[in-house]
Amino acid sequence: MGSPNNKPARIFSPHNHTSPPCTRTHQIGALLLIATTFFLTRLFDQAFPTCPPSSLNNDHSSPNVVHVSDGGSISWPQRGYGSHLSLKIYVYEEDEIDGLKELLRGRDGKISPDACLKGQWGTQVKIHGLLLGSRFRTRKKEEADLFFVPAYVKCVRMMGGLNDKEINHTYVKVLSQMPYFRRSGGRDHIFVFPSGAGAHLFRSWATYINRSIILTPEADRTDKKDTSAFNTWKDIIIPGNVEDGMTKRRVAMVQPLPLSKRKYLANYLGRAQGKVGRLKLIELAKQYPDKEKEQSLYECLWLVSANLLRILNPLESPELKFSGPGKFGRMEYFQHLRNAKFCLAPRGESSWTLRFYESFFVECVPVILSDQAEFPFQNVIDYTQISIKWPSTRIGLELLEYLESIPDENIEQMIAAGRQIRCLWVYAPEFESCSAMQGIMWELQRKVRQFHQSAETFWLHNRTIVDRRLVEFSSWVPPMPLP
Repeated sequence: MGSPNNKPARIFSPHNHTSPPCTRTHQIGALLLIATTFFLTRLFDQAFPTCPPSSLNNDHSSPNVVHVSDGGSISWPQRGYGSHLSLKIYVYEEDEIDGLKELLRGRDGKISPDACLKGQWGTQVKIHGLLLGSRFRTRKKEEADLFFVPAYVKCVRMMGGLNDKEINHTYVKVLSQMPYFRRSGGRDHIFVFPSGAGAHLFRSWATYINRSIILTPEADRTDKKDTSAFNTWKDIIIPGNVEDGMTKRRVAMVQPLPLSKRKYLANYLGRAQGKVGRLKLIELAKQYPDKEKEQSLYECLWLVSANLLRILNPLESPELKFSGPGKFGRMEYFQHLRNAKFCLAPRGESSWTLRFYESFFVECVPVILSDQAEFPFQNVIDYTQISIKWPSTRIGLELLEYLESIPDENIEQMIAAGRQIRCLWVYAPEFESCSAMQGIMWELQRKVRQFHQSAETFWLHNRTIVDRRLVEFSSWVPPMPLP
């Protein structure tokens, strides 16, 4: 049996030797080791910086920061994006490829870009123009990271410049003349489809550009088509094209009203289009006629403001028309839109609605009533801070009661947060510190590939790119079979 005085050998030690004495030499060596470890750690920290949070912050020194309103900033996460923008984008010239001019100006070449600037068609023109003057543009295809294919097909179609069959045929003809499109299978080519129809304007999109990068405000068209052209892993949601007169700093054509001056709790200003959600809102508003006209206080919501009792109408939702006396002019539309605390954004012909973006410039809180809607720049914007999303199946009195229960203090906080980031909805020149194009460029950078290949691309031991017939890439002659 062991004695209490017998000490067991140290754990993990194969031999029970006496520890050597700690001399001054050992102490100096330990200090040197600590100092070396400290400096090496600092060196590695600088070489491999940690990712900053992807939210509003006050860091103005990092190159991946976009400065927003009121002195704040937004940082794109370095993971997957990089620490700074370093894109090279080639923009195809309209005379460079046979057929491209028709996609921009119609078969007769008579449609001007200015005629295509209005409405949702405008983003095709604006993005094209901003890229032409961008510092990220390159005129050398061989050094390009991405390729931009300009086309104003929604505008051209609506103005009678091309019909659907002609659009489809012209797109195929254009793509067959692009060696770089064939090299990558279209993975590094960018297309803009800004209307609710999305890429479906090109009927054969699923055959030819299903691998390409599509810029669109629209993520869902399954109500009219069997499949959606939007793919969240390769495509980019872009902001809608808000009226230029509303996005100018300090000189907007309509200024926001203080909350205390607003007449309505909520509004929806748009056509019914036979859509269930919109029809529900129009019918709901009929239950609350204009109280100023009727002088009735019984069906109103009451608020105490500045020690005065005043009336707040619950909902404005007139049955607007496409034309005639039932249609608002642009100024009249925004004057009505600003007169509510909440701007309701139900689904229309498609899941997205421009009203969501417009609400930020009249400073009402957007209430999304479209279940399939998608929004831009989700890696840096927390939409719970600036908007409300309510189930479209629960549109009714319950919605109004919920909105009425929200204190003005919370509404003001949401409006202030929206005021900070709304510059990301504006298609402004590159010298602006914050713009839609800044956000789009960051998202495009995430799509860049170092290597390009497709089912019709092959390579040899000496890194030569060849086609199926072993013809070198530099010798590919249009028209080429498309991947």
